[in-house]
Amino acid sequence: MASYADVLQYLSSLDYPAEKDDVIREAEREGAPPDVLKALRALPPVDYANGNEVARSAGIEAAPELSASQRAAQARDRHPRVSQHLRGI
Repeated sequence: MASYADVLQYLSSLDYPAEKDDVIREAEREGAPPDVLKALRALPPVDYANGNEVARSAGIEAAPELSASQRAAQARDRHPRVSQHLRGI
């Protein structure tokens, strides 16, 4: 399975914003392995602002070091990174 770092490695020289086809073409040019190309081919056909956006859209975990329980706790928090006084809005 492709990792977040793998995807970013093969897109390091890509100029953004970039379309899905540009992302795939760049990864192929850089010699990305089949698992990375498979993840990129499954991307929605939109313009991407940066490599992080590409990796997130590909469904690749940004923090694989988190345990399943830590990810579940983050998922339960409806508004991560929002100040407490804004949560009821």
